[in-house]
Amino acid sequence: MAPGMLYVTMQPEPGLSLDQFHEWYNNEHGPTRLRLPQIFLNGLRYRATDGLQPEFLAAYDVTHMSHLETPTYTDLRANRSQREAETIGQVDVKRYFFDEISAHSASPTNRPARIEHYTDDEAEGTVLVSVELSLKSDTPEAEEAAEKWYTEEHIPMLRKIPGWLRTRILRTSSLEESSEKKIVALHDYAKDNGLEGPEHKAAMASTSYRDEVWGKYVANKTRRQYKLFYVFGPAPRDLSSLSRLPASAAFTSSDSKTSTTPGSSAVIRSFVTGTQDGVEIPYRLEGNPAPGAPTVAFCNSLLTSLEMWDEFIKILKAKRPDLRILRYDTRGRHAIPSSAEPVPATLDLLADDLAEVLAALRIPKLHALIGVSMGGATTLKFALKYPQKLSKFIACDFNVASSEANTKAWKERIALAEEDIGKLAGLTVERWFHPHTMTDKKAVAQWMTDMVAANNVQGFKFSCQALWDYNMRDEMKECCVPGLFVVGEGDGKGALVKAMDGFKHLLGKDGAELKVVPMAGHLPMSESPEAFWEAVDAFL
Repeated sequence: MAPGMLYVTMQPEPGLSLDQFHEWYNNEHGPTRLRLPQIFLNGLRYRATDGLQPEFLAAYDVTHMSHLETPTYTDLRANRSQREAETIGQVDVKRYFFDEISAHSASPTNRPARIEHYTDDEAEGTVLVSVELSLKSDTPEAEEAAEKWYTEEHIPMLRKIPGWLRTRILRTSSLEESSEKKIVALHDYAKDNGLEGPEHKAAMASTSYRDEVWGKYVANKTRRQYKLFYVFGPAPRDLSSLSRLPASAAFTSSDSKTSTTPGSSAVIRSFVTGTQDGVEIPYRLEGNPAPGAPTVAFCNSLLTSLEMWDEFIKILKAKRPDLRILRYDTRGRHAIPSSAEPVPATLDLLADDLAEVLAALRIPKLHALIGVSMGGATTLKFALKYPQKLSKFIACDFNVASSEANTKAWKERIALAEEDIGKLAGLTVERWFHPHTMTDKKAVAQWMTDMVAANNVQGFKFSCQALWDYNMRDEMKECCVPGLFVVGEGDGKGALVKAMDGFKHLLGKDGAELKVVPMAGHLPMSESPEAFWEAVDAFL
């Protein structure tokens, strides 16, 4: 059985809120399918522009149509969430299975033929013309004849139309129970195209070849025209629809890995799969719900979670409502799945993890990346390895190179964690925090101690190895992304201030400015979030 397509038309009933329909589809239905890359290559959503119904179309390229008969896929439909069952019960849904016969693409010099490889800005607004030819049942050679006409005459004419991107020819799949056989031609065009222009009219004109094929083999023709408005990734990201829903529309998945908070302060909590070794990366997305809002991402330190940024994020959301905010738990926070082989982390691997998170959320470029400690080293490594994905960065309380003494200390901390991680947590926070924090902000110190104590021991054991043996001194000289360095004045009793002051000039051609946060230690954004904001405001 060939590769093919799952082709789904939908018409919501008048009583169903379109925001509810889109939020469910974009944040639950689509991502669960895109998390099966062995089955689904993509998921594209279209809205009709021809005034006809059904108004909505979803098209999924399938790697091998036989996968749609396996429990991996069928269980998705059998085990629907209550919300999905209630929503889809208010939608007229028709599902079609098509096998691919052939595909024909333009040869662009700088754009891929597959629409999902475009950025959202490039993809949204592209045009799909879907033409269904119902074939006469008494002519077994009809399919071959129709496909031959497309290949030999029609597609060469379509290629002349400005903005033509590709044409795919499909047939009714053998998975379909229907006896009616169809040829479906899907024609993709750029936003700016020559539809209805002279080249298009010439392609639609009668020819002797066309008239012969259609007269002998085609019983009926249906033509629909759509515009693409959403491209799925394997992670939910639609804050826009979510922000317009009432609090009662909050959702939590059966495994509790995904949840949404609707309303003006919309939040999506979910996870990304697809890392090199199968480790899941939890994330939290919030802030400006506009799909194109500039995004700031945060990379936490070893032994902490994305919640370490909580108090600073409150300030950021108030001061910069224009920003979308992405936080994620770096590998090592949680248990390593039984299906994954434990792998010692490296800064390269940590940078790759972030690239995977951005890809899953279809974020082509960050406005800024902010990281601290191991997250600060990861931030610099990401800027060096993926400069095209980042406009600027802020790296805090980190070193550009490891030392033998540090490696020995990490091994001792692993041994202590395996014995009593609670004891490690107390010693760690006392080492991290400024004496002022320990004495005058005891609630903050206890909050961080509890956070560290909740870290998975095995995760810590393998993730801390990223800090054992690395040196970015030479490569940071080639950095082309502007950066700011920040450090708490009491970090390492002032030793890290001296260290960062010593390597700040190595960044790129002009070096980096170093901001020192007073009355703070290793995590200034957690200890003194207001002072940290003052340090980063202008650069951010």
